[in-house]
Amino acid sequence: MSAKDRLVVVGNGMASLRLLERLTERAPGRYDVTVVGAEPVAAYNRVLLSSLLGGEVDEAACGFRPLSWYEEHGLRLVTGAPVTEIDRANRIALVGETHVLPYDRLVLAVGSLPIRLPLPGIDLPGVLTFRDFADVAAIRKAAVEHAKAVVIGGGLLGLEAAVGLARLGVDTTLVHVMDRVMERQLDHAAARLVRTAMEARGVKVVLSADTAAIEGNGKVERLRMKDGSVIPADLVVMSVGIRASTALAQSCGLACARGITVDDRMTTSDPAIHALGECAEHRGVVYGLVEPAYEQAEVLARHLVGEAAAYPGTSLATSLKVSGLPVFSAGVVDTPDGAEAVVMHDAAAGLYRKLIIADGRLAGAVFVGDISEQARCKELIRSGAPLSPDDRDDLMFGPAPKTLAA
Repeated sequence: MSAKDRLVVVGNGMASLRLLERLTERAPGRYDVTVVGAEPVAAYNRVLLSSLLGGEVDEAACGFRPLSWYEEHGLRLVTGAPVTEIDRANRIALVGETHVLPYDRLVLAVGSLPIRLPLPGIDLPGVLTFRDFADVAAIRKAAVEHAKAVVIGGGLLGLEAAVGLARLGVDTTLVHVMDRVMERQLDHAAARLVRTAMEARGVKVVLSADTAAIEGNGKVERLRMKDGSVIPADLVVMSVGIRASTALAQSCGLACARGITVDDRMTTSDPAIHALGECAEHRGVVYGLVEPAYEQAEVLARHLVGEAAAYPGTSLATSLKVSGLPVFSAGVVDTPDGAEAVVMHDAAAGLYRKLIIADGRLAGAVFVGDISEQARCKELIRSGAPLSPDDRDDLMFGPAPKTLAA
């Protein structure tokens, strides 16, 4: 037997890599580590998929760590071969039908799967998702000259897919069932600015649009909407959300709800198995963002090296660029009853700031165009600290310049 505990990490995405980085920093050589990734390449930055689709970067620029990094840190990396079964009684993970990986501790970081709406025509050639390198390659192959593309879904990934297609010169339409884009992160005024930025990039945006069917003779030719209208399409990219990947965990009897159930130490119903990232459900919440996954990885790394650590959950904040427009959102988005909204709006300049204040505390913030005060907003929302007399002006207009003493 090895003198080291055997750690098998299932999945090699962004959450998995952050865990490995923190483990090698805190306790290099503590574990005999094997990492198994289903994709044929090592962990890469999914945030850059839109730029990759649009040709702004290549696959190499999306990578985080070269293969040599894994070797230098004694990490055994297996790519292109998903774990197919976990034998909890014998503490064995099976890769395909031939590879057997014994473990003392196992981490599930298997991410999520894109949702495909159960629409008529969903299986027609030309209906794709936007989630990984393979999806980008398939979309680029389908996005031939003069093609018409329709993206279903007005969340962040849908907007990114639409912008990437527009950068390729493809005639692109985004359809969204809600009355504004990114409705979970933006109020109506902020969403209008983002929509304007999308349209300036050549993306047609159709809201309150519910798809009834995808139609075509042997391939995608059009979308038929529930109001009877028709949108021509040679390519449909479905980007309507994700669901936690739980099949492997369920097959070996781990407790699952919407995700793989974990406690504050990221431990599943089996004390020898942990889960983190988009596949994990903590206190009833499944997070589909990078920041919570990184926070979970920090906690799990500390736990695995014997330090006291607990994950309390993440107060969600979104900070990104949509069509080159900086956007920040944290806390509540729409003003609840009894709360006060302080708003600055300059549509011509593409600037918008809204602070939502309840009981003298910052409950939410939405910024578009200038997000320079985002760090202070996140701090105030997460801490629940009362706003000082100067906070409103500082958060809305930036801190006043300091004057030199005479």
